[in-house]
Amino acid sequence: MAGTSSAIVAGLTAAAVGAVGFLAYQAHTTVPAGLGGRPGPSASHAAAASKAPRDPHDPTALPRASGTGERVVYSVDDDRVWLVGQGNRVRRTFAVNPGSVDPPPGLYWVTSRSNQVTGTDGAPVEHVVRFTSVDGVAIGFSAAVGRSNAVAMGAEPVKTGGIREERADGDAMWDFATIGVRVNVIR
Repeated sequence: MAGTSSAIVAGLTAAAVGAVGFLAYQAHTTVPAGLGGRPGPSASHAAAASKAPRDPHDPTALPRASGTGERVVYSVDDDRVWLVGQGNRVRRTFAVNPGSVDPPPGLYWVTSRSNQVTGTDGAPVEHVVRFTSVDGVAIGFSAAVGRSNAVAMGAEPVKTGGIREERADGDAMWDFATIGVRVNVIR
């Protein structure tokens, strides 16, 4: 009986330590810059504002100067995403449809994810991967599930930060871009 009690206590202790570690990691990735968390967008916006060099023969090739290591690369000028794994190998690239609010070029980290929500335009979306906000508008990748009919004619335009993907691309993003993965926004 004593062996069973020790195993239960050990299991509960391990679960508690894991939960505290996960919550500490989550808090660390969402603390604003300057408060001990990860930095916000890159401070060198002037350098980041110029367009990263492209391969003129292959518009889908990963732009040079788009960072290193495992990351998501998002080009606001080309409306394209690259999922880049170990060894700077592109796992997947795809076109996207951006919202009305673009993030400034810079380096970000995935800070939150939601399996299914309603987008700011009223459309049901899935596999939401958020990495920043601009003037109170959350910016992230998502895949629409059906049609949006939320914005009525004559209504004020809605500011949207959803960077929409096809559902298969949204599945790939969801699997790849977990909390803490880098997102490099380029021109």
